[in-house]
Amino acid sequence: MAPKVWLVTGTSVGLGRAAILHLLEKGDKVIATLRKPEALADVAAKYPADQLLVVKLDVTSAADIQAAFAKGIEHFGRIDVVYNNAGYGSLAEVEGTPDSVARGVFEVNFWGSANVSREAIRVFRDVNKPAGGRLIQASSMAGAQAMPGIGYYSASKYAIEGLTEALSKELHPSWNIKVTIIEFGGFATRGTDTESLVIVPEHPAYKAPDSVTQFVRGFLAGPDVTKNAGDAAKAAREVRNIAYDDTVGLRVPLGLDSIGIVTSQVAAIQKDVEAAGKWSGDLKQD
Repeated sequence: MAPKVWLVTGTSVGLGRAAILHLLEKGDKVIATLRKPEALADVAAKYPADQLLVVKLDVTSAADIQAAFAKGIEHFGRIDVVYNNAGYGSLAEVEGTPDSVARGVFEVNFWGSANVSREAIRVFRDVNKPAGGRLIQASSMAGAQAMPGIGYYSASKYAIEGLTEALSKELHPSWNIKVTIIEFGGFATRGTDTESLVIVPEHPAYKAPDSVTQFVRGFLAGPDVTKNAGDAAKAAREVRNIAYDDTVGLRVPLGLDSIGIVTSQVAAIQKDVEAAGKWSGDLKQD
């Protein structure tokens, strides 16, 4: 496989950092973007400038997004793959989530990803010679089946999946652009650290010991949160494999846990759809 030029967001820790390390090891060229470039000082010291470009990028800033793409094109001449990885979560009951927390999650997970995606499509079509590229959107199994305790995170992933699907259907085949949504299962990262997960004090109404959100809070704060989680380095390996595979569909649940969640959600929706027929048979105008 010939090396490609990747632009990856959110590369300071977790799946984003694992991705760029794997890509660099495999000989790809990487535009690693993050809010604090100093977090990649060790990686930058290891790889030459003709393979790695580290760029400051806050995905909530349209100016930062445009500048990052411009720097990447100036440095490498084109961008083949854009991996929308930046994101974070919030742990809180829906009823107890302050607007500021909910909107913050959406600013990064939805609007940040949306604006990076739009710039990626423009570059793939109008800048790359020949035209073409691959957009990979990092989602979650929570973007297929919403989960208690992380309602606004789930909603942000539902939203970006919907927008990404619509975008994929708008693209003209002659542009040679492929879009893939990866619905990640659980992987051992720093996803439950304070920088990646905003924890809101529990709403008083949900303090009962048998509350499902109590269970979620206990699990995410406990020592077993990464016990059965996947290996981030192996996830990075598969992200690259997916990017190089033109037979991949729009959605790829990644991890056996994700496949299980998505399968159960499909079955639940199918059951509801079949039961709904009795209300829809006679709705046409007379």
